[in-house]
Amino acid sequence: MSVRTIALLLLDLVIIVGLARLLGMLARRLGQPAVIGEILGGILLGPTLFGGGISRTLFPGEVRPPLTMLADVGVCLFMFFIGLHLDHKLLRGQSRTAVAVSLGAILLPFGLGVLLALHLADGQGAGNRLAFALFMGAAMAVTAFPVLARILTDNGLLNTPIGGLALACAAVGDVLAWALLAVVAALAGGGGHPWRVLLVVPFAILLLRVLRPLLARLAARREVTGPLAGVGVLAAVTAGLLLSVQATTWMGLHAIFGAFLFGAAMPREGASMLRERVLPRIEWTCTVLLLPVFFMVAGLKVDLSRLDVVAFGELALILLVAIGGKFGGAYLGGRLTGVRPRHSAVLGILINTRGLTELIVLAVGLQLGVLTPKLYSLMMVMALVTTAMTGVLLRIVYPERRIVEDMAPPTRTFPEEAVP
Repeated sequence: MSVRTIALLLLDLVIIVGLARLLGMLARRLGQPAVIGEILGGILLGPTLFGGGISRTLFPGEVRPPLTMLADVGVCLFMFFIGLHLDHKLLRGQSRTAVAVSLGAILLPFGLGVLLALHLADGQGAGNRLAFALFMGAAMAVTAFPVLARILTDNGLLNTPIGGLALACAAVGDVLAWALLAVVAALAGGGGHPWRVLLVVPFAILLLRVLRPLLARLAARREVTGPLAGVGVLAAVTAGLLLSVQATTWMGLHAIFGAFLFGAAMPREGASMLRERVLPRIEWTCTVLLLPVFFMVAGLKVDLSRLDVVAFGELALILLVAIGGKFGGAYLGGRLTGVRPRHSAVLGILINTRGLTELIVLAVGLQLGVLTPKLYSLMMVMALVTTAMTGVLLRIVYPERRIVEDMAPPTRTFPEEAVP
């Protein structure tokens, strides 16, 4: 890598981070999660505007490979923290409702997504029809767990019964959606050793049953203070994360699955220094630097300037399936378990949030060759719309006075088992 390329790469990083922070703050001022502005920043730097002149000038061919590498690292770290923040305690007292809503919010959009894929398959030139259909189903079924948590916090819902239930549903739903995506990756990968994907089950058991206790004991022994506190634990976590990513890649799955599984295997108890002092540093670096790079790399592949009438018709269908499937599935799941109509509607609105998680799914589909660049662009618009509409609809269906009422001790808002 030449000195000129390094200088241009550093300049690009400054531009990317600065634009992401600026547009993220603007989005927050408009009542939207910061990720909306950050995603828009990536699209604005891409080929959509000025015939791609901005992207060709700022991001010539020689800097794109290192930027892509940084983006991949950021995504793996993000998936690691997704797994890390999964908490089985969310299901306490409301497991039946959470499972029912999660299944509804997965099965209905998945089925509608498969039907949509069959309709779009010929026009999109899908090679492996089965992988394409399963991928579209999985993409429609995804919920952005971290973005949802941010929306709940911003609206004062995080500590209410409806907020806890929504987070529990999103957690269960995301695990199911990632499992579906793993199947798609195995089908589309077409590697020479398809049997290797079966090893992911014993590998996950090994991480959860063997590695987690070992990490908990290691972290407990390293509960020290000082400038070097946590260095040994951090080194062990980094090595384990890299090995887990390499293992799932060898199995024929995407690297993000190894990162997700390793995050889920991190100890929940007996590792306060690890979770409170060491990992937040990495998460800050991932959020501030690496994820904006991912938004930019994703935006470079989005071209909305060439969309025609047919493409807008396909976009309308995609939005109809994505919104109707998620909302309808969550609403029906809530009503079947006794949740009141208003709260079932709130669950449907919240579960429809896709955000950054959807972008990762779409990036995987593009890498696997399941998505065409045109359909990738349309699905990116869907991810933006479904995330942006969440806060707006939530304030209409669930105004502030309702939130204040639900902060009081609950009566019969939820089924008896769902009351914390």
